[in-house]
Amino acid sequence: MLYYIDPGTGSMLFTVLLGVFGAGIYAARSLFVKLRFKAAGGKVKSEQTTPITIFSDDKRYWNIFAPICRELDARGRDVSYLTASPDDPAMQSGLDHVHAEFIGKGDKAFAALNVLRTDILLSTTPGLDVYQWKRSKNVRWYVHILHAAGNVAGYRMFGIDYYDAMLLSGQFQEDQLRALESQRNLPAKEVVYVGIPYLDVMRQRLAEAPALPEHEFTVLLAPSWGKSALLSLYGERILQILKDTGYRIVVRPHPQSFQSEKEMLERLMKQFPDSDRFSWNRDTDNFDVLRGSDVMISDFSGVIFEYALVFDKPVIYHNAKFDKAPYDSYWLKDELWTLETLPRIGKSLSEENLNDLKQAIDSLRDDPAYREARDRARSEVWMYPGEGAVRTADYLEKKLAELHPEAAQSAK
Repeated sequence: MLYYIDPGTGSMLFTVLLGVFGAGIYAARSLFVKLRFKAAGGKVKSEQTTPITIFSDDKRYWNIFAPICRELDARGRDVSYLTASPDDPAMQSGLDHVHAEFIGKGDKAFAALNVLRTDILLSTTPGLDVYQWKRSKNVRWYVHILHAAGNVAGYRMFGIDYYDAMLLSGQFQEDQLRALESQRNLPAKEVVYVGIPYLDVMRQRLAEAPALPEHEFTVLLAPSWGKSALLSLYGERILQILKDTGYRIVVRPHPQSFQSEKEMLERLMKQFPDSDRFSWNRDTDNFDVLRGSDVMISDFSGVIFEYALVFDKPVIYHNAKFDKAPYDSYWLKDELWTLETLPRIGKSLSEENLNDLKQAIDSLRDDPAYREARDRARSEVWMYPGEGAVRTADYLEKKLAELHPEAAQSAK
């Protein structure tokens, strides 16, 4: 007897089987790395359980955790901050109660996490208990916080399945989460709405910043990286079109591009060198370049929402076909919030209208329809503006009290 499997289901089953196969390989690899880690003298503080630990897989996520760390530090709450970047800014935070430590890169970092002892681990890293990062039997509660204003279902498949709690900022995020849990027969995670701490910091900085001096109309090209990103797709063509607009152009590649696409960037930077009207930006902090521009062109980078929500400025987004197959969004019937929202807050850019980029830029200036759409998007994805760090710290302390009721009782 022959059975028919539709292409969509077939693709999903293939992805699941590939994931299971990959998990087996990574499990064996993780055991090997863990043994090598110990044999090489790798040390994990296993004698004492710390109350709160934060793990960051890259230094660029310090902006996510910094406001939370500052709030916990102000409360006198000790935090162990584990990072996979030796030059993480957390190492020089100057916070008395935040103890930052480099635990190695890649597999070495995950090997350390797999034997970690802590009550609560807070992280923005997906993939817990899927590949090489396994739940430690000595961690009591895993908490995930998103690293951008957007979807819960935007991670690679099963990215958040095995966390215990999610810190969210919009109702649609919980809707996505519950739909995934239902389809996969997973226990319901604890959901807490805290807002977006790092956007709160950006908004506060903007409110306190001096007025911008008069400047030429400036267009910021801020692509992501990879084969589907703007510079990979259009390279010299889009840069020449932008240069020909007569506007001041600033190009800010994704930090990962300088590692993964170094040859391409070196070629483009040589062809389009810095001048008074065209420049490349590599600032660690993107605040000044976002504030100093008037229109952003991007693709699927999360910075597009930072720009629209905090700085309240117009955007042009690349309308690329999004392949859901490897992502959690494949399991959902509804469109992703980001993909549904982008057409409301900005103009679409594609191969067909690339030559008309100047007209698109001009049409965005001072259009009230886009301002209203940005207000709506802000209300949907950014609960409790200004309260993110406080609400996150409140939750972590409340959870600690729940995990240690005996301590709370003795304090009475």
